Amino acid sequence: MLEIKTATQVLLEPLAELLDLYRQFYQMPSSISECKTFLLQRFAQQDSVILVAFQAQQAAAFLQVYPIFSSVALKPVWVLNDLYVKPLFRRQGIARQLMLAIESTAKQHQVFSIKLATALDNQQAQQLYDSLGYVKIDQFHHYSKRL
Repeated sequence: MLEIKTATQVLLEPLAELLDLYRQFYQMPSSISECKTFLLQRFAQQDSVILVAFQAQQAAAFLQVYPIFSSVALKPVWVLNDLYVKPLFRRQGIARQLMLAIESTAKQHQVFSIKLATALDNQQAQQLYDSLGYVKIDQFHHYSKRL
């Protein structure tokens, strides 16, 4: 049975493991200690919302959003920055359940929208987002500068 929990320090160990695996997926070096430090900062600063999915009492996946604000809408907007499911637990609907859970949480917080980005070749994620009613925005060019 799938159980989704809002992350707190109590879940630091399994969440740090998930974050480390996620970072390795993006070719970053493994460092559980750095993941723990990063997560402890998020908890202390309360600057993100993290959901953790457990399947058969095993940490299977996590999702993290960061609040920002829309001056146009005069409301908060959440940026979905991280969504990761361990390979063993993929294709079981866990990512979909995490997405639905964060949408429910966002509605409770009167969030205007959830924004996200995904790789152009990540067809599986694109299909998930499309099926949940997310709309691809083509009217803007998004820029980034690594510092």
